[in-house]
Amino acid sequence: MWWLLRTVYLIYIFGSILCLFKPKPRNPEANMNVSEIISYWGYAYEEHEVVTEDGYILPIFRIPHGKNKSNNLVPKPVVYLQHGWALCASSWILNPPSGSLGFLLADAGFDVWLGNSRGNIYARKHVRLDPHSREFWAFSYDQHIKYDLPATIDFIVNKTGQKQVYYVGHSQGALIAFGAFATNPQLAQKIKMNFSLGPIATVKYMSGLIRMIVLLEPTITKLIFGEKDIFSNADAKHFVQCLCHRETIGTICNNILTLLFGHDPQNLNESRLDVYAGQAPAGASIQTTLHYSQAIRTGVFQAYDWGSSALNMLHYSQPTPPLYKVEDMKVPTAMWSGGQDCLADPLDVKNLEANISNLVYHRKISGYNHIDFLIGLNAPSKVFNEIVRFITEDQSG
Repeated sequence: MWWLLRTVYLIYIFGSILCLFKPKPRNPEANMNVSEIISYWGYAYEEHEVVTEDGYILPIFRIPHGKNKSNNLVPKPVVYLQHGWALCASSWILNPPSGSLGFLLADAGFDVWLGNSRGNIYARKHVRLDPHSREFWAFSYDQHIKYDLPATIDFIVNKTGQKQVYYVGHSQGALIAFGAFATNPQLAQKIKMNFSLGPIATVKYMSGLIRMIVLLEPTITKLIFGEKDIFSNADAKHFVQCLCHRETIGTICNNILTLLFGHDPQNLNESRLDVYAGQAPAGASIQTTLHYSQAIRTGVFQAYDWGSSALNMLHYSQPTPPLYKVEDMKVPTAMWSGGQDCLADPLDVKNLEANISNLVYHRKISGYNHIDFLIGLNAPSKVFNEIVRFITEDQSG
């Protein structure tokens, strides 16, 4: 792996010296954080911290109203956006306002909240644990389901005074919702409607390069990546950001994204590759990676397998990990899936669809891949505007 990175780096250096790779104009937001991006586009924002029951400190960002609109006392519908695996709150504001769901929802008159799961670059604080310790990183998406989401929704409900919020989840953000709303009825009652983009629960048919990464044997995974976090190295991110923002290599980076997430390179704005590379990946735990590996092998949506009946008994009081039963989730759900999505494969989505008790809408977009739901050039017309319409009609009804 490292020899490949070194080779590409040498190509980049010599290519730059020989003027083979002309750099593109750099976007101002390329190295901004979430609050800076929001402010750059002229929106008001707030930053809050949520403390989970097990002590993790999660920053969440609020866009209380649209651009150039006063923050009046009239309560607005509250919308919470939850990012996917190895991403962060910036997932929803990577494009200019007309192409980013976070900004579009704010301009539509909603109170928008952007969440962060423990372990990403923004959420690496704990009331007592050192983020450099193995103990800090001993979590998978089970803890996002059990602790992160309930604490975040409770905070938002208490802060806004609203009894219910609208939930939007992409990828793992959808998985967290299915698990949490199925196992926590009190939490589910606080959700007005669940919008799932590129939804995953089972990942039996996941394909592409990411499948190869997560299917490594646990000992090999830990040998290569360690036992704490993954996809967090700032130096690597800056290198990729620099490399992808060259006119010649930009197309190669586009093709790499296609291999990772699916087949629709024409729907990607290559002029913003430096922004995307500056925000993603944002880090996750090795244990979450191992959890996905287990899910691919078993083909079921269940809690983390600790590797032995004895350890599972210790954690779950049963010899095997408990299942997350999506059919127990009663929250009204609308979802959008992609025909070229290799992470939320159409076969997995079909199985998921059959188990959703209260599915009110499902749009299958034939050419869509996994990241089109966040940054696709036509995402506003294909997905975002429909979410706005659902919420608007629900409010007027």
